[in-house]
Amino acid sequence: MLKSILFTNIFICLTFLPQAQAQKATNSWNSADIKSKLEKLNVLGSVLYFAAHPDDENTKLIAWLAQEKHYKTGYLSLTRGDGGQNLIGTEQGIELGLIRTQELLAARRIDQGEQFFTSAFDFGFSKTSEETFNFWDKEQVLREAVWIIRKFRPDVIITRFPPDARGGHGHHQASAILAKEAFVAAADPTRFPEQLKQVKPWKATRLLWNTYNFGNQNTISDDQIQIEIGQYNPLIGKSYGEVAAESRSSHKSQGFGSAAQVGKSTEYFEYIAGEATNKDLFENIDDTWSRIPHTAAISTKIKQINASFQLDHPEKSIPDLFEALTLVKAIADNYWKEIKTNEINDLILACAGVRIESIAAKPHYAIEDTIKVTNQLIVRADVPAIQVAKINGKNINQNLENNTLTSFTSSYPARFSTQPYWLDAPNLIGRFQFADFNKTGAPENPDYPAVDYELVINGKALNYKKPIQYKFTDPVRGEIYNPIVISPAITASTDQTIVLSQNNTPQKVRVTFVNEGSTKNRTENVSPVVNKNWIVTPNLVKLEYSENQQQISQEFTVQAQTKDTRLDTLSFRYGSNEKVKINRDIHYDHIPAITWFPDLTVKVSNLQLQVPIKKVGYLVGAGDLIPESLRAIGISVDLLNETQALHQNLAQYDAVIVGIRAFNVLKSMNQISAKLNEYVKNGGTVLEQYNVNNKLLSNQFGPYPFRLGNSRVTEELAVVKFDEQNQIFNYPNKIIKSDFDNWVQERGLYFAEDIDSRYQTPIQMQDKNEPLHNGSLLITNYGSGRFVYTSLSFFRQLPAGVPGAYRLFVNLLSKSK
Repeated sequence: MLKSILFTNIFICLTFLPQAQAQKATNSWNSADIKSKLEKLNVLGSVLYFAAHPDDENTKLIAWLAQEKHYKTGYLSLTRGDGGQNLIGTEQGIELGLIRTQELLAARRIDQGEQFFTSAFDFGFSKTSEETFNFWDKEQVLREAVWIIRKFRPDVIITRFPPDARGGHGHHQASAILAKEAFVAAADPTRFPEQLKQVKPWKATRLLWNTYNFGNQNTISDDQIQIEIGQYNPLIGKSYGEVAAESRSSHKSQGFGSAAQVGKSTEYFEYIAGEATNKDLFENIDDTWSRIPHTAAISTKIKQINASFQLDHPEKSIPDLFEALTLVKAIADNYWKEIKTNEINDLILACAGVRIESIAAKPHYAIEDTIKVTNQLIVRADVPAIQVAKINGKNINQNLENNTLTSFTSSYPARFSTQPYWLDAPNLIGRFQFADFNKTGAPENPDYPAVDYELVINGKALNYKKPIQYKFTDPVRGEIYNPIVISPAITASTDQTIVLSQNNTPQKVRVTFVNEGSTKNRTENVSPVVNKNWIVTPNLVKLEYSENQQQISQEFTVQAQTKDTRLDTLSFRYGSNEKVKINRDIHYDHIPAITWFPDLTVKVSNLQLQVPIKKVGYLVGAGDLIPESLRAIGISVDLLNETQALHQNLAQYDAVIVGIRAFNVLKSMNQISAKLNEYVKNGGTVLEQYNVNNKLLSNQFGPYPFRLGNSRVTEELAVVKFDEQNQIFNYPNKIIKSDFDNWVQERGLYFAEDIDSRYQTPIQMQDKNEPLHNGSLLITNYGSGRFVYTSLSFFRQLPAGVPGAYRLFVNLLSKSK
């Protein structure tokens, strides 16, 4: 228990360290920010928004709840958006989820909400909640949602979607089902009783559905609860529509740049469960200090602080803030005591104009290294001396002079890697696995490397925790803060992620092993690991690192021992059976740098494949890994931008391929399409890949008309019916039913509709209980050439090394003799 003594010890330890704030300096509140946070001190209400993916949340509502009503506001996204498409790069799956995690955190920094996740994995589009729960393990995700509710203790829970077909995506439907079940289960001490050692049952007052009118769905009605949220906030100089546009525009990988909305804006809500309400989200809910006994003095003191606050002299509020702090620490409600204590401590620091940074000497370390840290502090307000009492428990006892930057050095032992905690173990198809359940909900690693500070202000000790960052100056972007990276001692890289053993031909793969640690002289034995149907030579490599050699490259030969088509994985181990990892970096300007450490794996595929195609042009769309995949089977690939596609001689290519979503992202597609049609007419082959049916910049896809619909086949192993006599399935490779085995995530998406009769549609497929669809593959002869449009998800299959997908893709490019 906190005790009132001369040095009042208050420990600020945010549940989740703000690693995502690494691109900007800390302690950057201005007086308007401080005033807004002071007003928040007198509000004790909380709301949890509940949905399935990054971008599902209503950013305008979250901004209004957090900044107008000052409620503690959270967004629970059940997944990290791993299964979506990427409009800014080639990352897919887990890496796309890492990007979207950071985009969500960037959005929350703008709208002032908090962010939570479960372990549910976004395995791709799902048509029903039943299918979703087959992958997610419903009981486990429910357990996690209950845990988050019990920790966050929302008064009101709001879902984005209904639990039925109106919700569209099966994940959306599932999120609504889970929200209602978690609403009930969180209050029931017999549900997940193992959690009650750390949290108490929590009964939220009500569950509401935030209805909507967008796309072709209108679920609002006049008899629903209506809330006006279009207000202008003078402290931030914006309306909540403007804040929402900035927040939503953080979802750049989804192309969700949004225009600001100003003026009146009404949100609609439908009652679902709990206490009914007809007019207000918080009807009959006490969101003031009076919800806690014996706190009238706290409310009075905070009102006084707000009334006397001076924008040009925030430091004058510090003595009153300490008085409020003394009152807050005496309350019996530990939940609100911790929250309001943290808020007041942060306000004291901001009012004093104190800036604290912990900066590492370099960006990258390895486990067992020692991180040298420069701790910089400056006091910029006119306040009595502030003393640095301790750093990481070490006595410092030094006063900080006003407006003078003071530095202290410390060290931090790198005991564990900064691998995102949900990636420590291999994920299942439907969810991530991690051993420490206490991390459930955290958007990032709760144990991220940080420095503990004890400052003495007004004779009282306050404790702060600051993440260790790396700071550098970019000549264009200016000063950049990024998270530090702690990697395994040995990492590796390879120039090939796929080794295709065509017709049992031996293939070579080169791997470079890197000593990441500070121990320069070390020796490690590395061995390849692969299915017994393959021989890899050499089968043991001795790595001998020296002061002058920290990288060692080794070539391995891979050969299949069977003529059967196979898809396997080659990996490597060292030391005491440790897996060799990749040091994988992801860099985008709008989010902090991301580094993670997946196992070094190479897809090895033995396939019978004839490839008459020698050279193709590839018009780059939204970004995919098809070019690298084609190079793996010996095809020369020239990447083309819009200008090159318009002005280059295409006759030099055996075929021209259009990358995914090109018609959604390339402004010149009308002109390019005309040129491609001319190229086909003169004997060329064009293969266009899938596009999304909204936000099209052109719909002039091919020589004859069709349009794009919403149909897709999400069951990756759905039965495929195809015209076996069609030449496309017979040259140069004979396509058989097994070529549709081992596909990943889905068959295809955004299938064609209203197809001109001059197109062949030789493939039919369907998800269970749905009609056959023939819009996944369109082929037509035009002039002396061939045009192909395909919504089959080759962009997923080829990088995954799926043998049959390679065989079919080559056939689509190849003209019969």
